[in-house]
This record gives sequence, structure tokens and C-alpha cells, in this order.
Amino acid sequence: MRRRSAARAPAPAARSTPTGAPTGRGEVRIIGGQWKRTRLPVAQQPGLRPTPDRVRETLFNWLGQDLTGWLCFDAFAGTGALGLEAASRGASVELVESDPALVARLRAVLQRLQVPPTQQVTVQRGDGIAALRQSAPASLQLIFLDPPFASDLFTPALQAARRAVAPDGFVYLEAPHAWDAAALAPLGFAAHRTLRAGAVHAHLLRPVALAQDTSILIAVSA
Repeated sequence: MRRRSAARAPAPAARSTPTGAPTGRGEVRIIGGQWKRTRLPVAQQPGLRPTPDRVRETLFNWLGQDLTGWLCFDAFAGTGALGLEAASRGASVELVESDPALVARLRAVLQRLQVPPTQQVTVQRGDGIAALRQSAPASLQLIFLDPPFASDLFTPALQAARRAVAPDGFVYLEAPHAWDAAALAPLGFAAHRTLRAGAVHAHLLRPVALAQDTSILIAVSA
């Protein structure tokens, strides 16, 4: 059969993407608990950084695998990787996210999951710090704080968390740099455990009155 030559079609014009809109997608997975291996979609958009798998695995090794009865709050939910990881281990969790597209994704994920009647897992669109300030004082066992790294939300988020965390509770802080004792003490916290994974500095904090005297630093290769 003789091949026919064909004119090459012109390349399609590139589409412009609105600022802040998703440019693709990926996924992370819940590591443990009742929803182990459940995939969570990740929109490729500025400022969205799911907590790395190794960091989440280490964090929940510190916290324990069974969080039944815990009240948790995820102030910058994003993909839901942190809050849903806690819920997978039995915690009741409130996830707060300001981006409407991410809120829609989180609600779609919750529709796929079968949340036991003994748990309450909710998604709220709004300002995470403002919502945290409205929590009852000293009522939460675990608070996740993972603000955009380029923001100035770290100090106000920690201030709101200090009021809401229970005396024996924990606050998880993810930041682009280490928060040392001099920075944490005025805010009422001390480091219980810390680790570094590439550009991510992860801190598990306790209220000062119950914090341990020693802090363990674990370096995790990128």
C-alpha cells in the first residue's frame, strides 16, 4: 500500500490558565487506619503542598495509631492529608479550607468514605484561624497548622491554637524553617518532637506546662 503524504496540522494554541487555578493533578494516599491506601486528589496549584508521606508516617507514629475519641482541627486542610489521616485512625475532625475548589474536592472525598456513626468528620469553607478562635477553649486534643509557607499566618495560627488546645493536647506545626524554644515559649508552646524532611520543618508541640524538657530532632533525607 502506498503511503499518502498529509499536510501537518498546525499546533493548537496554548490555553492560558487563570492565576491560582489548578494546572494538573496528582494524588497522595492515606497511610494507615480504616481508610488505608485511599487516594486523595492533589490539585497542582500555587501554595498547595501535601505533607510528605514520610512526615505523616513519623507524625502518627509519635501520636499513636488509635486516635478514637480525639477531637481534631485542621486549620489549613488543603488536600485533607493530615485531617483525614487522623480521622482514619478514629478521630473526629473538623477540616477548614478557604479555597472553594479544594473544599469541593474534600467533600467529594468524604462522600466516598464510609465514616462510622461514632465519628464526626466535617468540611467547612472559611478562614481556618478565625474558625479555630471560635472553638471552645482547651477543647481540642490535636490541631494541625500547615499554612502557606510564604504567608505571615504562623504566629496568629499558633496564638489561636494555644487557646483551643487541651492541656494534654498536641499542636502540629509545619513550616519552612525551624521554630526554636525562643520563638515558641512566648506563644505558650515547647517542642515535643521535631523533624526535617527537605524544605519541610515539622514540629509536634505541647502547651508549655506539660512539655517535656528534651526535644528530639530527627533528620529525614529529602
